[in-house]
Amino acid sequence: MKPVLALVGRPNVGKSTIFNRLTKSRDAIVADFAGLTRDRHYGNGRQGKHEFIVIDTGGFEPDAASGIFKEMAKQTRQAVAEADVVIFVVDAREGISAQDHEIAKYLRRLGKPCVLVANKAEGMLASAQLVEFFELGLGEVHAVSAAHGQGMHDMVELALAPLQLQDPDEALEQHDPSVIKLAVAGRPNVGKSTLINTWLGEERLVAFDLPGTTRDAISVPFERNGQKFELVDTAGLRRRGKVFEAIEKFSVVKTLQAIESANVVLLLIDATQGVTDQDAHIAGYILENGRAVVLAVNKWDAVDEYQRELVKRSIETRLPFLKFAAMHLISATKRQGLGPLWASIAQAFKAANCKMSTPVLTRLLLEAVQFQSPKRSGMYRPKLRYAHQGGMNPPVIVIHGNSLEHVTDAYKRFLEGRFRKEFDLVGTPMRIEFKTSSNPYADKAA
Repeated sequence: MKPVLALVGRPNVGKSTIFNRLTKSRDAIVADFAGLTRDRHYGNGRQGKHEFIVIDTGGFEPDAASGIFKEMAKQTRQAVAEADVVIFVVDAREGISAQDHEIAKYLRRLGKPCVLVANKAEGMLASAQLVEFFELGLGEVHAVSAAHGQGMHDMVELALAPLQLQDPDEALEQHDPSVIKLAVAGRPNVGKSTLINTWLGEERLVAFDLPGTTRDAISVPFERNGQKFELVDTAGLRRRGKVFEAIEKFSVVKTLQAIESANVVLLLIDATQGVTDQDAHIAGYILENGRAVVLAVNKWDAVDEYQRELVKRSIETRLPFLKFAAMHLISATKRQGLGPLWASIAQAFKAANCKMSTPVLTRLLLEAVQFQSPKRSGMYRPKLRYAHQGGMNPPVIVIHGNSLEHVTDAYKRFLEGRFRKEFDLVGTPMRIEFKTSSNPYADKAA
């Protein structure tokens, strides 16, 4: 599993700037006024071989009694609960504040690994002004400048140092390739635990009508018709008496980690509520990670014909990027429609690990070009010469030729359709990469 780093601090100390630097994105909005970030924000980062998840949080006021600041404090406590390491960000220019002391007191009480970072420290790396931050009782102060990228590499090294990180290549080797790792994903209260209990024929997972019952991702071994599975319920086990308010509910991090480590993801949609923004976000994350996916609409028995039509339309309009996935209409409580799910899961796994020979791929490519040539772009017409497989899970097809940067998205989709039909790639995303040959005479005078 990827380690999780949570950025915590009072408003306007530069947490979102650090987040954008670590994730190499502009996903977090950055502006020079306090309180801009209110919800938790998740992103992927990488340093060397090791990948990690970063959580950006709003300005933290541990003792906020009411209003938006109380809600922001709840979000931050949830992020800290999910994190392996907390990065406590302070402002090197403004110096220490009473709010910094309150946050430090909260973090010391938790006892979680913590890295104290003084941001906006450009030109202050050896300044005596940083010494005052030792008052916080969180150890050494590490000066960084997120805006200029100074000290960021060392900061991540320090954050990851306390964790026993496994080499990604070793983790791949340890997994039995014959076992299909199946993650059941979806928003809270959609019926994930109920479905797994139905499959297992026992109350193995806690399931009742309260969103967020499951907290951590747990895996359950399962065998069906000789095929071994590892079922992962995103996000895990909490007893009825231990389900607290927002801080103990649905864990986004565990869902993300389970999706990343799975071979196939079963995405559950609630028929009584249709496709929500959260469903679309989870689906987008599955696609971004290249996971094979099967779509299942649960609680189908609880809706009438009119609602069923609305659900089908919402899937078509809000999840058009999952057209390659098989869709099933099920009821986990009444065991309706569950049998065909297994065939689609096996098919998606097989498609994700499909081996495609270079001669067949090249023949399909040339036949596609003969049927419909790519559009000319100005004085250039892309020339597609041959193709080969560049990876599996998801399948990657690499196409070589000339002027391929001018291939349109529409033509790329046309090629994808031809490849999918030939190799029966149902249930898995597919990636097509273009590699243009360099012109040996480009640097020579005419």
